[in-house]
Amino acid sequence: MPALIRKTILQIETTLMEGGRAAAEPLRMISAMAVIKNPWSGRAFVENLKPEIHDVAPVLGELLTGMIVEAAGSGAAVEGYGKAAVVGLDGEIEHASALIHTLRFGNHYREAVGARTYLAFTNTRGPGNAPIMIPLMDKSDEGRRSHYLTIQTSIPDAPAADEIVVALGASIGGRPHHRIGNRYEDLKELGRDVGNPASV
Repeated sequence: MPALIRKTILQIETTLMEGGRAAAEPLRMISAMAVIKNPWSGRAFVENLKPEIHDVAPVLGELLTGMIVEAAGSGAAVEGYGKAAVVGLDGEIEHASALIHTLRFGNHYREAVGARTYLAFTNTRGPGNAPIMIPLMDKSDEGRRSHYLTIQTSIPDAPAADEIVVALGASIGGRPHHRIGNRYEDLKELGRDVGNPASV
């Protein structure tokens, strides 16, 4: 079953001031979203989700990645990245998860921006105007806390009960006035190994 896309949404947020001070470099956060018909809607419990994953996820990965890269100016410009999906109330969380937790979706984005870290994610269920939360982290360094960011948005008429919203997020820059240090400083102070932070 091909992807039935009702609409796409591109949002760009630019933060110029934070804490009453001008940002040395403005923070840009970009979200690209697609509202699609849930390919498993109306079919009761579907045991094997792979055929639809193979049909739909690559299309969405390519489409949303292209929207992000065009808005950012290049893949190299993207510093933080993440993904999210919200399934409508008639669907399962597994339906939202299926379309974003596959390399057929995420590798389009990873390769386009030259990423080495995993894609932070959320997968939730909700009605139209449900919160869409896209967590971000540095594409090359998971310990770089300046790029622990979250894009918060919503679409007034989506997802409908038989739809899924699939989203990618990006940042150009990190939080203005970042001053909580990075994960590695904590590990050093605690005497922990960077490769085994929980000491297990």
